[in-house]
Amino acid sequence: MLRLTRGALARVWSRILDKSNMPTAERLADIGYKTFSTSMMLLAVYGGYLCGTRAYSYFQRRRSQLQAAEEQKTSGVL
Repeated sequence: MLRLTRGALARVWSRILDKSNMPTAERLADIGYKTFSTSMMLLAVYGGYLCGTRAYSYFQRRRSQLQAAEEQKTSGVL
């Protein structure tokens, strides 16, 4: 069990209540900008992934349809 003396407890509360530890408006704006730009980067990466998988499935489907047409063409000749 953690036991704090009165002096240690007073130091903890003084650090909590100290105004110099409060984030400034500039710092909050910087944090907000970084958060927003990071989320936009992740969204762009996810969009690229979705676009890539869609294109891959399109070309796979097209290839299988061409193979089926080719097989049907060759089986019709015999």
